[in-house]
Amino acid sequence: MKLVAVTSCPTGIAHSQMAAENLQTTAEDLGHEIKVEVQGAMGAENELSADDIANADAVIITADTAVKTDRFEGKPVVKGPVKAGVNRAGEMIERAVEAANAGKEGVIEAAEGGDEGDGGDETAEPDEETTTETPDDEPAEAEQVGGDPEKGVFRRLRRWLSS
Repeated sequence: MKLVAVTSCPTGIAHSQMAAENLQTTAEDLGHEIKVEVQGAMGAENELSADDIANADAVIITADTAVKTDRFEGKPVVKGPVKAGVNRAGEMIERAVEAANAGKEGVIEAAEGGDEGDGGDETAEPDEETTTETPDDEPAEAEQVGGDPEKGVFRRLRRWLSS
């Protein structure tokens, strides 16, 4: 399937580039053709031509800024935040392919997080893995956020100052 995508974040330096790269490699791994336009404070890179858009079966937009969708009229446009392109490129591509196969047109909003369903399915069951129940007599374990605490900046600073 032929896809086009637009990634955009306010600066266009890191997240939009990561989303573009992830969409590109994931689409190719899944056997799809894709061209990705990256928008940022410095303008657009790898701009989509009218032919690119006309030949595309579906459009993916992962952006934290406003992206004009009028040039994609008549196409299914799966839209989500830039982090969806970074963290859930496969899901975004899958949704675009499904929308194209179903003959949908217009903007289809993707859910913000990975476990929230598609945003339009009101009968979705909660994911059993996301609910944590512990007996009243057992304290819940604290979830570690981030990397190795021994490699953290404060730990390194403390070691440096103590030597």
